[in-house]
Amino acid sequence: MDSDALQLLEDFFDQLADQKRASEHTVDAYRRDLDRFREYCQVKAISHWQAVLPADVRAHIAGRHRQGLSGKSLQRELSAIRSFYQYLLTHHLVENNPARQIKAPKQPRKLPKVLDVDQMAGMLDAGASSELEVRDLAMFELFYSSGLRLSELAALDVRDIDWHERILTVRSGKGGKARVLPIGGKAVKALVDWLGFRRPIAKADETALVGSNAGARLGQRGIQLRLVRWCQVKGIAEPSHPHMLRHSFASHLLEASQDLRAVQELLGHSNISTTQIYTHLDFQHLAEIYDKAHPRAKKKQA
Repeated sequence: MDSDALQLLEDFFDQLADQKRASEHTVDAYRRDLDRFREYCQVKAISHWQAVLPADVRAHIAGRHRQGLSGKSLQRELSAIRSFYQYLLTHHLVENNPARQIKAPKQPRKLPKVLDVDQMAGMLDAGASSELEVRDLAMFELFYSSGLRLSELAALDVRDIDWHERILTVRSGKGGKARVLPIGGKAVKALVDWLGFRRPIAKADETALVGSNAGARLGQRGIQLRLVRWCQVKGIAEPSHPHMLRHSFASHLLEASQDLRAVQELLGHSNISTTQIYTHLDFQHLAEIYDKAHPRAKKKQA
């Protein structure tokens, strides 16, 4: 491509970083995706961005699909191209956005992994044998009790717990939305046990509910690593990420209540279609029961 076209790319990246306040990670991702599209244009002898047609974008995405790229990655690349062309349109440098109507192949929706009720109980009833494990158990009980995201638990302060009402306030939910959640009796007990150890450890001005042994707030990566360690020490094979506890919370609650709207509110989903994935999990459970129990469900063996 000509030098003017390449300069427009750099101007776009500068705008992302300076005006849009995009993170370094986001800018790097856009750069990688648009560099691939630039390489495609060079191969096709397209010298400037105005000359790109929808057919070119479609062919580029189809080629990336043949290379084995997932639907999610293709959607991200298309998003980068659309954003770049929107920038060019805003500055009257092109007349249309050739990526606007192009769609990436749909990514098959994976069902989240969950533990059944007995597995969950086995994990939480394994027992704590140190101060740090008392803290860890409080974290895991709270994940499962209230369906928290990892980022939400890491951001909780002591003041966010209403001990009388047994509720907590999530002040930093996804999309900046706050919500109030109930806390189960087991989680309350685990938290009270942890706070007895937290007081002498925490720094005087530290507000975090979950702290490290150095007295500061425990970060998301630290929480995840503590779950991995818990499972290793307690001989539990399944959970590897705190989100599995959130998934288990949602699946078990929906199975017992059949109230999709309530589960949506508790999870903090803005769109109920996100919550509906748990109805598929519930159906899987029912289908397994049917296959085992119904006298006409099994095929006759030859």
